[in-house]
Amino acid sequence: MNEKMKIPRYESSLRHNILKMPEAVYEASGIVINGRRIKSLVFTTDLAIIRNCDADAVFAVYPFTPQQVITDAIIKAAYIPVFCGVGGGTTRGIRTINLAKDAENQGAMGVVLNAPVSNLNVRIVAAAVDIPVVVTVVSDTTDVEERIASGADILNVAAAADTPRIVSLIREKLPDIPIIASGGNTNDKIRKTIAAGANAITYTPPTTRELFKKMMAKYREQ
Repeated sequence: MNEKMKIPRYESSLRHNILKMPEAVYEASGIVINGRRIKSLVFTTDLAIIRNCDADAVFAVYPFTPQQVITDAIIKAAYIPVFCGVGGGTTRGIRTINLAKDAENQGAMGVVLNAPVSNLNVRIVAAAVDIPVVVTVVSDTTDVEERIASGADILNVAAAADTPRIVSLIREKLPDIPIIASGGNTNDKIRKTIAAGANAITYTPPTTRELFKKMMAKYREQ
């Protein structure tokens, strides 16, 4: 067959109004983890969005000390794999190890360490779990080779507008390392990040307030 086979789709009459990832994310190669390919990760801890989106996975990293009860709630509520933040900035040392072990036991697909984490801390976390350790990179001064030598399995590049450039620099040095990167909120920005060498994209969705505002506007028009 020369034409691509049409993909069958089913949409519930009540649940068809889901948050869809930008089309450009499907142009990424993806990262295969234990047989499952991940191209898009929704960057949120909002359970309503997690339950109503078409992302391949959840990137559950938040600006507070990680807590087991939050990780447990997200993993239980999600029907897609979850990558859980386990510290590395304010939360360090033994606590990150315990959080990583708990996340693995709760069913997380991977654990995420923040950019300030020490290489020693990365090494100990990597030795403690049997799921991928994702280490965040926020600038071009990070010694990514040392991160990988310490046990980082995947790099997460989160450098705002500078993300594509840093992804490109890493890709030149390390052609085979899996890279997750923030892609921005438009297809053009996402394509630029993928072209730079990102294998998977984190997408920050609109807030539930913003989504509800659009819905209410439609209701008023009716």
